[in-house]
Amino acid sequence: QVQLVESGGGLVQAGGSLRLSCATSGSIFGISTMDWYRQAPGKQRELVAVITSGGSTNYADSVKGRFTISRDNAKNTVYLQMNSLKPEDTAVYYCRPSWYTLWGQGTQVTVSS
Repeated sequence: QVQLVESGGGLVQAGGSLRLSCATSGSIFGISTMDWYRQAPGKQRELVAVITSGGSTNYADSVKGRFTISRDNAKNTVYLQMNSLKPEDTAVYYCRPSWYTLWGQGTQVTVSS
């Protein structure tokens, strides 16, 4: 079983920034595509950003140009730098390997207007 520990969330004003971290266990982190998702109250969970083992990235249109996903394979950690935050970014943020079916506890991001 993969351990997923998301951190870095908090309360920030609109226009501010946060950096989320996701520490994982497992020897295959380095070859795994990693995903960041978010779930806002009353909404379905949505895919926000993806990074492949080779460092290629992809983003949801709603965050393109504002969020940056990165990874440190030596630390088995994936990051999500979030800039120019908007109230509609408020959600619980989760990460996981693309092939994994379970979820960690997530980290709450709240953006005030």
